Amino acid sequence: MPYYVSTAQADKTLQQSSNVLKQISTTVFGGDSLLVLVVALFVAGVLGTISAIILRRLSRGFGRRADANTNLTSVNRLRRFETWTILSIASVRVLFFVFALYFWWTFTHPGNRPGALIGASALLAVILGGVFSPLLRDFAFGGSMMAEHWFGVGDLITIEPYPDMKGVVERITLRSTRIRGLNGEVIWIANQNIAGVRIAQKGVWTMAVELFVNDREGAEELIDQVNDLLPTGPSLIASPLNIMTSDKRNDNLWHMTAISETAPGREWLIEKTALDLMKSIDAKSDQPVLVTGPIARFADNDTERQFARAVRNARKVRRPRRSKLGVGTAAKKTTTNNSKSSRTS
Repeated sequence: MPYYVSTAQADKTLQQSSNVLKQISTTVFGGDSLLVLVVALFVAGVLGTISAIILRRLSRGFGRRADANTNLTSVNRLRRFETWTILSIASVRVLFFVFALYFWWTFTHPGNRPGALIGASALLAVILGGVFSPLLRDFAFGGSMMAEHWFGVGDLITIEPYPDMKGVVERITLRSTRIRGLNGEVIWIANQNIAGVRIAQKGVWTMAVELFVNDREGAEELIDQVNDLLPTGPSLIASPLNIMTSDKRNDNLWHMTAISETAPGREWLIEKTALDLMKSIDAKSDQPVLVTGPIARFADNDTERQFARAVRNARKVRRPRRSKLGVGTAAKKTTTNNSKSSRTS
């Protein structure tokens, strides 16, 4: 009996939903109903614009505080606040429009039951879900990226699988991400197309140049001459070549390591330009100092520390486990020896 009652209730709800949809189609374009809908959407748009202005000012305040702060932990926290504030702009606007539609419905259809409204809303959600499925995928990807803290506003990122798409994150929404490239162009990308991101730590890439020279002082002069000929700036070479280590191999051979920092995508200034300048200047010198050609590589202290830890763990010797049989046999031998000693005594 309860099965038939629930079936009847379901049929009744479906019939009410069908009547609601018919009523919507006949009354939505009516004079009073259309006027209330336009006013509600207009008010929602105005409130959304005001909230967006307030939230943008708040995000700029977080950004200025992050730029002025010298504590890395506080900077990361403020940048996270800035990211969530910008992300909430679109969410707040959507909420205002949803509330406007709800207000329009309850104001123009006061006699409908909640069950019919829920049934009609569910049917409408299925229809809209099929139509706007690409947008929903963007929202799902954007929400998951923000929940997992993939990146934030102000980060220098490279988007996969598009290696040429790199720059500073300027804006993040549930729908898309906007970055500014090194050449100044603004790039928009849908969140569902972001397969992965590479984030430049500290906003720069650290490059190391390995030198094998026969004169330490001559190598230092060579690096100073190369630094004079390299372009510097936030989007070029952030810090010039600086000698970090110097190891004497023998009387006529030194191994020196010089470190430089470049903007992401400008590593060719060290990999190619700096190395070519070193070779050219050294070849024209009366007393060449380079024993072999210089070698450029990426350098990062945290990465080298993690790799060193992995190598140490891989080289550890695993201790052999004692088998239960061996332990039992040893115990048995001990017991036998003890019994023999007692008999002897």
